[in-house]
Amino acid sequence: MKEDKTFRNPEAVLDVQDKPKFGPWLLLSIQHLFTMFGSTVLVPLLIGLKPSIALFCSGVGTLVYILCTQAKIPAYLGSSFAFIATMQALMKNYGYPAVGQGAIAAGLVYVIVALLIARFGSRWLDKILPSVDVEGSALESKADDLVAAGKAEREASSLDDGSSAAEPA
Repeated sequence: MKEDKTFRNPEAVLDVQDKPKFGPWLLLSIQHLFTMFGSTVLVPLLIGLKPSIALFCSGVGTLVYILCTQAKIPAYLGSSFAFIATMQALMKNYGYPAVGQGAIAAGLVYVIVALLIARFGSRWLDKILPSVDVEGSALESKADDLVAAGKAEREASSLDDGSSAAEPA
């Protein structure tokens, strides 16, 4: 008899290999839909793109991902808040082509790093990027982007109504 060597987390409510019953599955699917849809629509609105572009691209990206992983890893590839401030600046100064080129360049960097990890493993990456509190860093980075976006929006709206863009006293 063959022994099952699959890792199981005894503390997990649903582990990676588990499939919920229909009721919880439906509720989790609805929760995921609202979360996914909100971020996929909000990010382009903050940048100045049409949400339909983001929805189409995330759908195509998800299908490509599912094909590449042979549907072994369920995931939805949606919009990221990581580049909002950068994309807002590109959109304001250079328009759609610059945002598209920036997204393609970031994607190529991801592909190159993924190929390097596939070829050489991830130890070299651990040396370049020592372990840190990833959640804290990611939240801080996203918060910085949102603060910058808020400041830019406030300055733009204060200039539109003719008032000063200076900080209030």
